[in-house]
Amino acid sequence: MNALNKIYQEKKVKAARISMFSNSLLVSIKLTVGIPMGSVAVISEAIHSGLDLLAAIIAYYAVGKSGKPADERHPYGHGKWENVSGVVEALLILAAAMYIIYEAAQRLMGKAEIEHLGLGTAVMAISALVNWFVSRYLFKVARETRSVALEADAWHLRADVYTSIGVLIGLVLIAVTKITILDSLAAIIVALLIIKSSIQLTISAMGDIFDVKLPAEDEAKVREILSRHEGDCIDFHRLRSRKSGSARFIDMHIVVPRKWSIEEAHKESDRIETEIRTALPNTEVIIHIDPCSKALEPCTTCTQEEEKSSRTP
Repeated sequence: MNALNKIYQEKKVKAARISMFSNSLLVSIKLTVGIPMGSVAVISEAIHSGLDLLAAIIAYYAVGKSGKPADERHPYGHGKWENVSGVVEALLILAAAMYIIYEAAQRLMGKAEIEHLGLGTAVMAISALVNWFVSRYLFKVARETRSVALEADAWHLRADVYTSIGVLIGLVLIAVTKITILDSLAAIIVALLIIKSSIQLTISAMGDIFDVKLPAEDEAKVREILSRHEGDCIDFHRLRSRKSGSARFIDMHIVVPRKWSIEEAHKESDRIETEIRTALPNTEVIIHIDPCSKALEPCTTCTQEEEKSSRTP
């Protein structure tokens, strides 16, 4: 593990620990307040935070595993631990949403008194505020380190922010209107938002498991680097890319002049690899070298030079 990757790994572990601590605190507070209140919406938020805590624990474990270097059995490293954790986290919050809808539906069939509305409102406000700052921090670290596990955890907390605000509004409306059914309706809205978040997380995490190519902006950087070498009579084709956790993998064929020696082609290949790794840290680059030939496309620069030289008397 190089120095930059080591720094990234330490940041990811620290962020996962902060997430576990904040979720543990919020679960305790919400249960302590929600149960005496008799509010299914607040209790559903406690369940949501409990799943966030479990997700944070899974993310912490996945981040630790994904940081291990490649070995004989895992030559491409352990990065997909993060993708697997993302899928597991998404399924967990989907299960929680289903349970919340069930409990809310049961409450809709009967009557329930909601007490201590002021305390519940304060707890929801604190929860939204804490999760906003923690999720903001997780998003920052996830973008910097390209961590799928931390991004999934951050989305969990950001969803918790919105659902806490929803419950907060529901409690305020109950206090004003005295209509307790609004508590169950707020819980159902919370569950629907959780389901949406779960679907988005599943799609994102599964994409890397199935080796979906890198985002368009990443590939654009690679193509821009290669375009700078066209003056060296170089073209490229068969560009492929994929992602495993925070690690990127890129391979391609480059076309070089037939007159170049193996050493010249190798040096040029090394220069291109270095530029790509600088633009996209934590990237493995494999380059296959093809000699310029009319049978290969493209190799326009060399072909044009050969045509010019053949016309020169």
